[in-house]
Amino acid sequence: MELTVGPNQFFWAADRWASFYNNQLDAPVDRIVLGELVCSKRLPFYQDHLPDAISTLQRAGKKVAMTSLALVTLKRERKLTSELAGMGVEVEINDLTALTHLPKGMRFSVGPLVNVYNESTLSWLASKGATRICLPPELPLTSIVILTKAAENLGIAIEVWGFGRVPLAISGRCYHARLHSRTKDNCQFACEDDPDGLKVSTLDDQPFLTMNGVQTLSESHACAARHVDALADAGVAALRLSPQSQSFLEICRLFRQLLDGRCDRDIFVDAIDHIAEGVRLSDGFLAGSRGADWSGRPQERDERR
Repeated sequence: MELTVGPNQFFWAADRWASFYNNQLDAPVDRIVLGELVCSKRLPFYQDHLPDAISTLQRAGKKVAMTSLALVTLKRERKLTSELAGMGVEVEINDLTALTHLPKGMRFSVGPLVNVYNESTLSWLASKGATRICLPPELPLTSIVILTKAAENLGIAIEVWGFGRVPLAISGRCYHARLHSRTKDNCQFACEDDPDGLKVSTLDDQPFLTMNGVQTLSESHACAARHVDALADAGVAALRLSPQSQSFLEICRLFRQLLDGRCDRDIFVDAIDHIAEGVRLSDGFLAGSRGADWSGRPQERDERR
């Protein structure tokens, strides 16, 4: 099974962005999706680094794709979307409007923000040129099995969310700007102060969501580690790992060891608990009654609460 590094969902300074992808040269991953998924205002800060990142990653043997924005609302965003096809790499669409900007007959991949919930949608996307689809992270294992079987008949590779905060919603309004009493057009990039998003708690001080500019994410990190055998048996081609600012290279290595059978899932979880401070795991979308559920034993830090 392959490992894909999804697009960075957060706003990092250009130096941190470049350093992250330089580290990926040594990561045991097969495919990396670059570009801006959440907010087009972030792109100019690292846009000049993209050509070098693409060529360097490709020389290191990585497959590279460019993501579209999750929500296109402005003329300049439509222009940015139309320019993706000229980057010389695979385009991953995370908004169906991106299809209108792809040349006829061009192959593409589909990100997890497109609602692929049934075989009909899968077939329609295949007819448009999709060759790889990362399924939405809220799908249960039973649905993944059905869709993977259908995808095999269509020649489509299926990815499943492997690790990271789950993207739940995109809004036309910026939560970070509003928190700081600013408008979206004058946000002053408040989201940069939270490189892994800003945690949101309930009135009872229980972990709830994560705020990331115009995006809402889960508070917990969805983790498919306890289900890799079932996913492999279903024919899933790849797991997707979503970037975070701390310990990501180690997380990639742990997943590679897990997939290669060089560590078991309990050792994996213990290692994640050790290296990723403050991370709470969940896999309820795959096999639980709630997305925030975790099928393994309680993590040590939860036991100390």
